[in-house]
Amino acid sequence: MSTPIVEMDGDEMTRVLWAWIKEILIEPYINLKTEYYDLGLPERDRTCDGVTVAAAEAAKRLGVAVKCATITPNAQRVEEYNLKEMWKSPNGTIRRILDGTVFRSPILVKGITPYVPGWKKPIAIARHAYGDIYNAVESRVEGGNSAYLVICDGEGRELERKLVHKFSSDGVVQGVHNTDQSVSAFARSCFNYALSNKTDVWFGAKDTISKIYDHRFKDIFAEIYQNEYRAAFESAGISYTYTLIDDVVARIMRSEGGILWVCKNYDGDVMSDMVATAFGSLGMMSSVLVSPDGKYEFEAAHGTVTRHYYKHIKGEETSTNPVATIWAWTGALKKRGELDGNRKLITFAQNLESATLKTIESGYMTGDLVPTFSLAGVTPQKLTSRGFLLKIAENLAACGY
Repeated sequence: MSTPIVEMDGDEMTRVLWAWIKEILIEPYINLKTEYYDLGLPERDRTCDGVTVAAAEAAKRLGVAVKCATITPNAQRVEEYNLKEMWKSPNGTIRRILDGTVFRSPILVKGITPYVPGWKKPIAIARHAYGDIYNAVESRVEGGNSAYLVICDGEGRELERKLVHKFSSDGVVQGVHNTDQSVSAFARSCFNYALSNKTDVWFGAKDTISKIYDHRFKDIFAEIYQNEYRAAFESAGISYTYTLIDDVVARIMRSEGGILWVCKNYDGDVMSDMVATAFGSLGMMSSVLVSPDGKYEFEAAHGTVTRHYYKHIKGEETSTNPVATIWAWTGALKKRGELDGNRKLITFAQNLESATLKTIESGYMTGDLVPTFSLAGVTPQKLTSRGFLLKIAENLAACGY
């Protein structure tokens, strides 16, 4: 490698897997160069979350990043880790700085049958990575007080005031926002992805209820599609469809897959987990954040696997699925190789993916996959977290490494 990858370490069991993946599957085979940032919760707290901002800026500078899963603290985590405050989601911070789109797609393997019988092809999810509740302003409100939405001009003069709610009892209030620029970048990213992968696009929001906020998403997508992409879509034989989010969900369940499902930020957060689980496991979902200017951050789509971590620190063996984290690394290595013209690096990453799939298809896997695995002549065997990685290394050796 000539150019480093930005490496963002994380929390709990995924942090353990992160170190093992590097030790067993990457560092013995390539000259790995990274610019390291510790995004573990203790370091984020020590730096008042400055390390997260620094990591995101590094991703903008170097162009390719790989990120481990991290904790977004709630009240219980604040007490557990003795935090200075309830820090915001590091993913939300990184997405805000890069202003990109998250594309998530299931990792398909022979023997793992989707829970939805009709799904024959991958369903990729495009998740808007800016705004909404991930950059929200919130407050508790005492009974008898009122909350307003106030718009001011650049000099602070009030232009508009709307009553949100007059509270007769205690409650909560939340303010969210988005920008035309971010939504436009989101639309173009989705349409470009669809053209590159020759796939139909389905987008759903709730414009019948949110007649200004969600309707703006609908209008921007429609304008950009008509003015910039319709001819190319028709030439490629693919289509763009907008409908209500509940209708999209119903259509997805009846479809055979092979679709790019475009979601607003929160919808994408939820539905990507649903799609990943329905295809077999949360551990079998790739995820990449792509900025409008072509910066890439690869990550696993799942969390930090807290339950397994508590077992691990007690000295107990776990059987935690590392596939999505492996795909984060291979995605970053392939993209770094592509940008640097390093064919050997791309080939290594492809062989690591092939060795991982071959391991599962030959019957060796983590516990989450065993109940869903069915392949003629193959009896699934549950391996420990580390044992699975060592088995992948055996298959990687068969590729000449």
